[in-house]
Amino acid sequence: MTQKITEQYTEDAIQVLEGLDPVRKRPGMYIGSTDERGLQHLIIEIVDNSIDEALAGYCDHIEVTLQKNGACRVRDNGRGIPTGMHKTEHKSAVEVVLTKLHAGGKFGGKGYKISGGLHGVGLSVVNALSTDLEVDVYQNGNVYHQDYKRGIPQNALTVVGSTKETGTQVTFLPDPEIFETVDFNYETLKTRFKEIAFLNKGLSLRLVDEREGRERDETYHYEGGIVEFVQALNKGKDTLFDNPIYIDKVADNYEVEVCFQYNDGYSETIYTYANNINTEEGGTHLVGFKNSLTKIVNDYGVQNKILKDNEKLSGEDVREGITAIISVKLTEPQFEGQTKTKLGNSEMRGYVEKAMEEFGSFLEENPVPAKNLILKCVTAQRARDAARSARELTRRKGVLETTTLPGKLADCTSKEAKLCEIYLVEGDSAGGTAKEGRDRKYQAILPLRGKILNVEKARLHRVLENQEIKSMITAFGCGISNEFDESKLRYDKIICMTDADVDGSHIRILMLTFFFRFMRPLIEHGHIYIAQPPLYRVKRSSGDRYFFNDDDLNLYLDSLGRKGYELQRYKGLGEMNAEQLWDTTMNPETRTMLQVTMEDAFEADQIFTLLMGDQPELRREFIEKNASLVADLDI
Repeated sequence: MTQKITEQYTEDAIQVLEGLDPVRKRPGMYIGSTDERGLQHLIIEIVDNSIDEALAGYCDHIEVTLQKNGACRVRDNGRGIPTGMHKTEHKSAVEVVLTKLHAGGKFGGKGYKISGGLHGVGLSVVNALSTDLEVDVYQNGNVYHQDYKRGIPQNALTVVGSTKETGTQVTFLPDPEIFETVDFNYETLKTRFKEIAFLNKGLSLRLVDEREGRERDETYHYEGGIVEFVQALNKGKDTLFDNPIYIDKVADNYEVEVCFQYNDGYSETIYTYANNINTEEGGTHLVGFKNSLTKIVNDYGVQNKILKDNEKLSGEDVREGITAIISVKLTEPQFEGQTKTKLGNSEMRGYVEKAMEEFGSFLEENPVPAKNLILKCVTAQRARDAARSARELTRRKGVLETTTLPGKLADCTSKEAKLCEIYLVEGDSAGGTAKEGRDRKYQAILPLRGKILNVEKARLHRVLENQEIKSMITAFGCGISNEFDESKLRYDKIICMTDADVDGSHIRILMLTFFFRFMRPLIEHGHIYIAQPPLYRVKRSSGDRYFFNDDDLNLYLDSLGRKGYELQRYKGLGEMNAEQLWDTTMNPETRTMLQVTMEDAFEADQIFTLLMGDQPELRREFIEKNASLVADLDI
């Protein structure tokens, strides 16, 4: 029932927000959120403008500096924002761009033919959400400068010097009244800049961190563009062809770049982009690539009598072990889907299919690797048939309600998935303790015996033969691989709870490898957690205290003068009784958990390949490189 408001609704209630006021009033409408993600978006908005200059052929260097005072400076060597007087606004074009929403060179096709930023709101939004902003334009032999405070110009655009350079520099300090945090995340920016550099061959992006204690300086530059992207993704994997297949088709109003290479693995890795935007939900360019790939491989196999006339490979068979990048650029991109990251331009399907005809020519000119590819696809088909049979044995029939459940699952009584969580516990002993200590209403316990299969180098039918993995699949209820259906997930939180030793860490990485390769949406959508059991218990007459790291423990013991206590170091979960495990690790009111996220899918893919693949020399290199980061190794 709604409460009636007694004030009259008249013309006086109609409020008009002038200038950039709407941005400050509802910042989430323009940058998505006011948390760290929204903060990072400010930098991306400005960098996107520089990228548009690069796409137009006028910029090859962008530099982003995180300054000591918390500000960020973005500079490029493009043409520079136009500095002349705007005919209708009667102020400099620089001021128009910085103070007017939907003002920019991306409308009408005169300023930019191809653009990643679609709405022309970038600079003005950054200006509105910054306490201070300075803009410098290098153009016509002059240096132009203007200052702003919370979007309001403090002076007119003024010539302050001379220069032979061209470009734009924007320095801004995010407003703490708007953002939950004003601390920029270097790693997030690094991920995006590497991606941009791969997608724009020849472009250099330099990222500098001047903040005290965090000084870093890295430049991302790839002359090979997406070819180097594919090579980086396939690092540590044996490939079917010596070099990636690269196709580049340019027309007046579009460009199609495709690069792909097969490896001896079983995962399908395809990333798609439109105007440098990661189209995570795919779209017409992805459909065109998949259709043409399947048709070309089948046609070649039949024509060269490697396949029988009635034998046909599926798209899944043809894409097993592929690593591909599809990057298209077009004048009027149309995005759809839940997150607006699905390309909808119907013509792009045909453009990509036309470009892929070059792959057919490659197969004709390279009969040996072509035959190897067909045979690999046939092997994939046979393995998929075996997996189909194995999958039927693991598919869940109805809701799990009985006490005789696979894998000794002790289910929770609640059937409302959003409220439920399942603990994957190392060993029967710790599993028994967890069952005794849990809240039966919403906490389920699944003990796992030993180490699950390393799925990095295993096809689906091998995966489904592993008893512990089958138990997890059955318990989760959402299926696996291409049959994964998140709507059927029975638990909102899946919590890995292993011992705090080397074996426990190994079991944890085996589970994460399985989730990443066969149930990736569980990670992408924040369902996977890592429990943090304590390392120490300090027993005193006044009560017990638990500590999760050495620093906190030592600080506490130095208050105590290191007297009058008994110290216990936990080697495993089984050393705690049910009450202790509940208090420290399972009680939502007191526990600490790590949520597994995936900001950088490319880096995650490489790390799993490196740590869990079959090239030990790469693991050795990784260990030697990161050995200095290990302060205390418990073996």
